[in-house]
Amino acid sequence: MVILRNILTVIFILICIVLTVLVLLQQGKDEGLGSIGGMGNTYWSQNKGRSIEGAIVKATKWLAAAFIVFAVVLNLGF
Repeated sequence: MVILRNILTVIFILICIVLTVLVLLQQGKDEGLGSIGGMGNTYWSQNKGRSIEGAIVKATKWLAAAFIVFAVVLNLGF
């Protein structure tokens, strides 16, 4: 059980590092005053999910879920 716990701890640390990097890579959501006049609804904003930034957001969500799962599993104290 000690070996399994060590492996899970290493994976957890890697998830933490990658999650931190992905959060720092994300751009801010600076729509500014353009969103008031409807200028925030551009082609780029509608298709953002298909771009690299969209992939970073999706990866961040999955890694955040994995972070929570690993944190709970490691906290069980088996």
